[in-house]
Amino acid sequence: MRLAVFDLDGTLVDSREDLYLAVAYALARLGLPPRSREEVTGFVGEGAARLLARSIAPADHLLDRALSLWREHYEGHLLDHTRLYPGIAAALDGATAALAVHTNKPGDMARRILDGLGVLGRFSMVVGGDEAPRKPDPTGTIEILSRLGVRPEQAVFVGDSRVDEATAAAAGIQFVPVAWGFGPAGDLAGAVAPARTAADLMPHLGAGAEAP
Repeated sequence: MRLAVFDLDGTLVDSREDLYLAVAYALARLGLPPRSREEVTGFVGEGAARLLARSIAPADHLLDRALSLWREHYEGHLLDHTRLYPGIAAALDGATAALAVHTNKPGDMARRILDGLGVLGRFSMVVGGDEAPRKPDPTGTIEILSRLGVRPEQAVFVGDSRVDEATAAAAGIQFVPVAWGFGPAGDLAGAVAPARTAADLMPHLGAGAEAP
């Protein structure tokens, strides 16, 4: 493999507490019933708009205000509790393939998180949900492949959700599921076994400096 494209939340970083607290802030400011951490975590993966729409349902008319409040809180607290998953920093450091991120999180937030955690420089590209159509639309991943000069068969997509799995399939690249993410690993049907630890990713992050 010459390229590994990563999802962000639930794959590289455990951001559930900061996401939950931002949603809780928005709900409280709007006078809406609270949601549990488990509920909010289950809503993550398809972008901020979908996260807030699910969180405020059925008060759909408050979505714009909820998004504004969520962003107000989250932008100031991106790194309060968010951390790389165990072993991820070492896996990224040991990779010889090119690395990229395709996330539904806004791109500026994604880069700030990766920078704050000291790993932004390991990625050749970071494409956010406001910079390409949101996953599972594969446009962002296909753009990464094109700009880095990598064919689909030379790449993998590493993720923790069905959205990531569908993105990989639509882009024509192999999907590598991780078992530590926000969703049950059993929900994913990747062609390879789920990575149980970051070290399990290494066979997909090395090898192949030469293009066939």
